Amino acid sequence: MKLRKIKTVELEPSTPFHFDATFHKPDHFTSGDNHWEPGIRWQTWTWSGKCFGLKFQDKGTVNEPCLQIDIYAGQKVSQQVIAALVDEIKYRYNLELDLTGFYKAFRKDKVLGPVIRRWRGMRPGHPSSLYEYLIIGVVLQNATVRRSIQMFKALLEKYGPLLEYDGKKLWCFWEPGALQDVTEEELRALKVGYRARSIKKTDECFRLGIVDEFELRTKDRETQMKELLKLYGVGPATVWYLLFDVFHHWDFFNHVSPWEQKIYSKLFFDQDPENPVEVSKILKHFETFGEYKQLAVHYIWEDLWWKRKNNPMPWLEKLIRV
Repeated sequence: MKLRKIKTVELEPSTPFHFDATFHKPDHFTSGDNHWEPGIRWQTWTWSGKCFGLKFQDKGTVNEPCLQIDIYAGQKVSQQVIAALVDEIKYRYNLELDLTGFYKAFRKDKVLGPVIRRWRGMRPGHPSSLYEYLIIGVVLQNATVRRSIQMFKALLEKYGPLLEYDGKKLWCFWEPGALQDVTEEELRALKVGYRARSIKKTDECFRLGIVDEFELRTKDRETQMKELLKLYGVGPATVWYLLFDVFHHWDFFNHVSPWEQKIYSKLFFDQDPENPVEVSKILKHFETFGEYKQLAVHYIWEDLWWKRKNNPMPWLEKLIRV
């Protein structure tokens, strides 16, 4: 599907703002729906029943930020839809996040201080809707990074449309409910294994309107947790990711997966990943970051992955097996 540019929007994110650290997360596996170069990110986006191609460009500085968004579509789109899309971009990428309190609390911290200085203005951000994130969560279950990439790529190329815009060809996520007539056997043929059932049940849940992401955003954290745990295949690990990436809770940290336990052991305790620190001790350590514990760990975690991007680390490569 070829798209044409229908709108250019300029935004001024809250200051400070680090474009590349916000729009490119080296720890996120590649999926074929986006492309990043320094200062530019191309990202496909499903919104209001339509497929969009977005091009984000850094037009400012950390202290005087300016973000240009070129919006591409295959058909005429109302101004109301475009305005809602821009608001959603602001939300998902935390473009209006006030980092003042976080920086003030930890700018002198011996571990976090240098990381903040390196990545000043970085926001947590994820381009996926709740539905999309849940599907991604399914393919991450009990799999190596390489295996997860293979599964998601197979799903995206089977059920997502291929968009062509601004010289790029990128896949776009399918609409919730689009898998209604797809059988579990067809999904298993894509080598997703037992995850086929979770994918089907998740798609059905959203098709029937059992869960409403936007209504859930207005609820308190405990209600969000309770409702998310009702979804098929969603456990504590998935909820923890959702509360951070989708619902933007910076103070919640109650789960550490086995592979993250190994990385955190090396990162925070300089402990051999093959003999990891107990999860309870790791979580207790994170309590020192108080109301910003998720944000603090995000900064340190992303710093690690940016270092890996420029200088691969044997101990980390062994754990992630890309």
